[in-house]
Amino acid sequence: MNHSSILIGIAGGTGSGKTSIAHEIVKEFTTGEVAVIQLDSYYKDLAHMSMEERNEQNFDHPEAMDFKLLHEHLSTLMKGEAVKIPCYDFSTHTRKKEFEHIKPHHVLVLEGILTLWDARLRKLMDIKLFVETPDDIRFIRRLTRDIEERKRTRQSVIDQYLYTVRPMHEQFVEPIKLYADLIIPEGGKNTVAIDLIRTKIKSILPTQRI
Repeated sequence: MNHSSILIGIAGGTGSGKTSIAHEIVKEFTTGEVAVIQLDSYYKDLAHMSMEERNEQNFDHPEAMDFKLLHEHLSTLMKGEAVKIPCYDFSTHTRKKEFEHIKPHHVLVLEGILTLWDARLRKLMDIKLFVETPDDIRFIRRLTRDIEERKRTRQSVIDQYLYTVRPMHEQFVEPIKLYADLIIPEGGKNTVAIDLIRTKIKSILPTQRI
């Protein structure tokens, strides 16, 4: 690819360890070499809906994501230009007024449950990863995260998991494993896979290292 950056996509179910993998990958690189972008930043802005309508939306369906804007931003970054990434407020399901300014980096890591869903995004990617973790472990992690970080009630997290997260995982997330170059069991604990990915990144960027 004739880009100034390489793009790594990391997909996998909720609580599978995608973020852990992303952080492990970037550890070895210096600041300015690697940027991690969260797919969750690109949820569509639901400010035009009532709060009741927003709460009824299915946030695990591909249609909840603004893939068009994400594709534009990644293409811009890979051409060597900076972008303003939306800051999403999960409590109101709207975009905040502030943005996160991201400058071009040698390596861009995009992570989220549906990272490998969109064909246009896949075409931009140099490395496609899928993190696979048992369902019960993923649910426990999701429950803990949503209660602690997103101030949800336990029952609301359980209901959401049963009625949307689980069926959407089976319908949309599980099938995109087919697009992955590498399927990683055990998330961030899989040191062999992480070492392989780091080595691959270095082989792609031998002359671009800072």
